Amino acid sequence: MLPEQRSAIAGSVRPYWTDGVNALYLGRFEDILPSLDVRPDLIVADPPYQETDLSWDRWPDGWPDLIADIADSMWCFGSMRMFLERGSEFARWRLSQDVVWEKQNGTGSQTDRFKRVHEHALHWYRGDWSTVHHQTPTTPDAIARTVRHKARPAHWHGATGPRTYTVEDGGPRLMRSVVYARNMHGRAINETEKPTGLLEPLITYGCPPGGLVLDPFSGSGSTIDAARATGRRCIGIEMRESQCEEAARRLSQDCLPLPLGEQ
Repeated sequence: MLPEQRSAIAGSVRPYWTDGVNALYLGRFEDILPSLDVRPDLIVADPPYQETDLSWDRWPDGWPDLIADIADSMWCFGSMRMFLERGSEFARWRLSQDVVWEKQNGTGSQTDRFKRVHEHALHWYRGDWSTVHHQTPTTPDAIARTVRHKARPAHWHGATGPRTYTVEDGGPRLMRSVVYARNMHGRAINETEKPTGLLEPLITYGCPPGGLVLDPFSGSGSTIDAARATGRRCIGIEMRESQCEEAARRLSQDCLPLPLGEQ
């Protein structure tokens, strides 16, 4: 195995599934983490929001503090209600930015409120921002276009006449903080599964190529799928065996990733 293809597997616990580079573990992350000799470059967490009466939807108290002992960068999914109610548990973290995931359809059942078709992904970090990996998120746009600005009167921060200029390549441009991606309803393994098209830009932003991502609430294994598609390694931890079984089947059927460094 080449150095850049080093395995994410470490420690004394046997993985439920592995492809030799990435791994999925069955159990509570509080029990698994101490047995793994790893320090991930990025955490991608989609914890239970505790907003339903489903048996699995229970917030694991203190998990952001525990994760802070092993990582300095984290994307965490959640609702505004969740972050407001659990804000004190992120005391060891600093907020860098928020991204909004816009879905094609929502899951809320309230009929006296706006239809909720979004979730938040907040990026948290620890230490000096300059030492935290963050790759400028851009979207390539190679379409040449002509841009026309209308004349503006003086009350618009100074009068200007009409002007026209041509953008030859159109980009790259900063990726917008509102990301549209269809949810996984009808094809999901996990009840709150996130699409890989949403996860991939978050992982690319926060984890260097060949780096290690850790998902403590792995569910369907979509973070592992997205990480290896972008040339990163990933460890997932999931406490429900039924989810691990489905995730292992999915990950085994997917195409093998290219060697890290060749993405």
